[in-house]
Amino acid sequence: MAGPAPGRRLVALALIVALAAGLPAARAGQAPRPAERGPPVRLFTEEELARYSGEEEDEPIYMAVKGVVFDVTSGKEFYGRGAPYNALTGKDSTRGVAKMSLDPADLTHDTTGLTAKELESLDDVFTRVYKAKYPIVGYTARRILNEDGSPNLDFKPEDQPHFDIKDEF
Repeated sequence: MAGPAPGRRLVALALIVALAAGLPAARAGQAPRPAERGPPVRLFTEEELARYSGEEEDEPIYMAVKGVVFDVTSGKEFYGRGAPYNALTGKDSTRGVAKMSLDPADLTHDTTGLTAKELESLDDVFTRVYKAKYPIVGYTARRILNEDGSPNLDFKPEDQPHFDIKDEF
């Protein structure tokens, strides 16, 4: 019986090298340090999320995009009280991010009627800005529950950014 094709071995080797490159190296005689983890994620109602709008000086600043709640406190100069993007905070501003709009009518989770270009922009900003720069602290209740409070059967925790089954127990 022949072994795997050379192309498959090359792909497997490349995958192993890529995965190993992301692992912290341990010095001789030292145990590897565990990866740093942020606080566990939680579920936010609209009322709870509104408390983190940057109005209180000593509170963190949160905003949601696509139902994912980010801690944008490190960008206080952009999201804090009186800052240019403060209108996006304390709520799910998915539509506003997609349209690059601060119009109060666009500061909502609703993506109904967005163009393909706006949806593409949303995905790009979600990945390249929010997921890349800001810690995820939770999800909006709307992402997990339907309007009537029943479970959203399309929600799969394992498909969510930063999900770790160990945090669930």
